[in-house]
Amino acid sequence: MGRMDGKVVIITGAGTGVGQAAMQLFSAEGAKVFGVSRTQANLDKTLALVKKGGGEGAVLSADLSDDAACERVVKATLEKYGRVDSLVHCAGVGYNWAAKSPGTMGDVVNTTPKAWREILGIDLDACFFMCRHVLPEFIKQGKGTIVNVSSIGGFMGMPDAHTYTVAKAGMINLTRSMCVTYASKGIRANCIAPGFIDTPMTADYMNLFADPVVSDSITPMRRAGTPMEMAYGCLYLASDESGYCNGSVLTIDGGTTARM
Repeated sequence: MGRMDGKVVIITGAGTGVGQAAMQLFSAEGAKVFGVSRTQANLDKTLALVKKGGGEGAVLSADLSDDAACERVVKATLEKYGRVDSLVHCAGVGYNWAAKSPGTMGDVVNTTPKAWREILGIDLDACFFMCRHVLPEFIKQGKGTIVNVSSIGGFMGMPDAHTYTVAKAGMINLTRSMCVTYASKGIRANCIAPGFIDTPMTADYMNLFADPVVSDSITPMRRAGTPMEMAYGCLYLASDESGYCNGSVLTIDGGTTARM
């Protein structure tokens, strides 16, 4: 038996990275997975991986910084599978977004109001919108789990990417607040806080680990984490095994934040 047998799980950011790994892992554990991302071609690749592993899933391209798009995602999942048991929200952008949208990963002085709103829309509004539309279904069912993928940047200072860190901090406290409000209705909300993970978001920086001194300064383990390692954290928090975890922030960073 799989840990998610019979469950229906919406996974955002499913086209690449942690979201793609979660699609594969959750489906292998028995869930019907509904993947969402901006880019259809990436979603098609993810769905092919799910089916290759013998899993069942569906995908939908959507811009989750739009509230109406998030509503469509939940409705489409209900139309396809009749229920939703978990939301695993992996969607978001980081350092590599600056190549597409210059100025979005700067410090306060070098961030325009437009760039500020852009990153908050993608990295925080989308989380709020998805939770806003999935929670009523969980309340009707009397059960549901939310796992948000935040970042260690949400609780430690960084020299740049200030809007990103604010968004990730907001995600953490939104998760905790939902825990307090909805626990009595059978709903749990938790999040993971990844450190440096080998995904397309950090591809331009992976060469840092070639230098032992630099890699040691990033994390005591001297390597980046993998998307699948993050997906296993999400699986634990979404599954019944973590039944008493609520409002938790599971740090998965190789020891980065353990060091003073």
